[in-house]
Amino acid sequence: MSYQPIEDYGIIGNMRTVALVGMNGSIDWHCSPNFDSPSVFGALLDDAKGGRFQISPIADQVRRKQFYWPSTNILVTRFSHEDGITEIEDFMPVGFAAESLSYHQIHRRVRCVRGPVRLLVQCRPAFDYGRQPHELQLAIGGANFYSNTTRFSLATDVALKPDGSGGVTAEFVLEEGQSQTFIFQHDGESAPPSTPSSEREAKEPFERTVKFWQDWLARCTYHGRSRERVERSALALKLLTFEPTGAIVAAPTTSLPEVIGGSRNWDYRFTWIRDAAFSVYALVRLGFTEEAAGFVNWLQHYVGKRSHAGVPLPTVFTIYGEPLPPEESLTHWEGYMGSAPVRIGNAASDQYQSDIYGELLDSLYLYNKYVGPIAYDFWVHIRHRLDWICDNWQKVDEGIWEVRSGRQDFVYSKLMNWVALDRGIRLADKRSFPGDRQRWMHERDAIYEEIMTKGWNEKRKAFTQYYGSDDLDASVLIMPLVFFMAPTDPRMVSTLKAILENPGKGGLVSDGLVYRYPPQPRIDGLPGEEGTFNMCSFWLVEALTRAGQVNPGWLDEARLLFERMLGYANHLGLYAEQTSGQGQALGNFPQAFTHLALISSAFNLDRTLGSK
Repeated sequence: MSYQPIEDYGIIGNMRTVALVGMNGSIDWHCSPNFDSPSVFGALLDDAKGGRFQISPIADQVRRKQFYWPSTNILVTRFSHEDGITEIEDFMPVGFAAESLSYHQIHRRVRCVRGPVRLLVQCRPAFDYGRQPHELQLAIGGANFYSNTTRFSLATDVALKPDGSGGVTAEFVLEEGQSQTFIFQHDGESAPPSTPSSEREAKEPFERTVKFWQDWLARCTYHGRSRERVERSALALKLLTFEPTGAIVAAPTTSLPEVIGGSRNWDYRFTWIRDAAFSVYALVRLGFTEEAAGFVNWLQHYVGKRSHAGVPLPTVFTIYGEPLPPEESLTHWEGYMGSAPVRIGNAASDQYQSDIYGELLDSLYLYNKYVGPIAYDFWVHIRHRLDWICDNWQKVDEGIWEVRSGRQDFVYSKLMNWVALDRGIRLADKRSFPGDRQRWMHERDAIYEEIMTKGWNEKRKAFTQYYGSDDLDASVLIMPLVFFMAPTDPRMVSTLKAILENPGKGGLVSDGLVYRYPPQPRIDGLPGEEGTFNMCSFWLVEALTRAGQVNPGWLDEARLLFERMLGYANHLGLYAEQTSGQGQALGNFPQAFTHLALISSAFNLDRTLGSK
């Protein structure tokens, strides 16, 4: 076999973990039982040794398509060839009691639409990122895979046989109208319980899962021009929430490269305060308030136990609000298409990124406004953090892009410190909470003056990446989005014009796609290139939308760029972190940042166009 393009995958999940299903019918990535657990299927990162679970027809010239069951996260993969048509319905059950075994299952129902069709099934797990050996035991109605620490089982009526490498395989024939169900289950440390394999027993989880997703999506309040894409982004964001705690992961994968063959490979299966706070904003915009409440619950009851007012708040946490494990490389895996190293853990947890307070306070302000009142005891913690920001906003940091070239006075970081104090003041005024408003206002205004003085580059006629830098940075596009500056302010308009230039002329935009910062020379302390950053492309759409008040042509350009970006989604409407110069998906997939930015830009574009 060989590696599939990143954009050839769909995703299923249960708000605990996910599985990536390729258009060839292969599950090539699945960590169990949680997002950050070791993988059991990891062919995405090592085609030979990673492990996979594939069901596919035995035929030549197979045509493949994927789509989602309407308004759900149930994925359908269709195979068409000269012998007939088959479909695989893949899902992870949801809507059950929290302790239900259903939350440890992957259901795969193979249905023959037109036949007869001969199919091949191969299930070869690789425990603990392929580091831990396991035993295979065939059983009536399936197979068991077990080691000293954990067990998995596969239930099916198809007769399985060993493949000689710790997995099982089988060939079977389906006549037209027939189907077979395969259920892969994490059994933990105990002996495997009985698992439903018959059509009748597997029917209820499917129907309950359909109902759960359709009922959830029915609460969406967005009915604009891009409804289908916005709803798919919302469904993707929901899959990235960890329901037991309310955490939201940045992406469910690790080490998908930012350039093929490069080393910019990171583990995103954790909760960045920044990413999660932005996600809350997007979900609240669509009327999904329970997810915002879950995030605040995670902050209070998990992160709150490990954060202290007198020290910086860590940038990233596990889904249980704990410190991240040390970053390490899996040297026995070759990486996606040879893109080593494969990393688990993330050293960014040791960085100081002061912008996170702005995203956090903005999300809490929105929570108080649209979801429910902030409790006084929680306000006390917020107040202490605001006082701490007053004492520390002047410090240099590694910034939103987590550079490894040293700390700087990043304009975006200063901007978000301004946002933190501004939203804190608004929250205090809204609720008449006690606090040192005069000090907060004084420091907020001092930040504003400093950004306008030191963040503005008179030679470039633009806000740049950090004080004294001549390089642009797409993160400043967020200035009008957080109400720091009017979108029609001459300085913002001038910055937009500079960013819109091609990279060859010092800008950041290449045919509507936006680089985070100049692609050459490397200014982040890391080797190699990277693609354009999808979130920044949607930020540009939103900035142009708002600036369209002074330049109507920019509103037209915003509409065109938005449609261009929709065209870079995969066949299911999903996005990775970046897009290559050849239009390929790069980086971890799917990425929360991109989908929440799509939601925000669609919302504001609709609002502006609706007023015309």
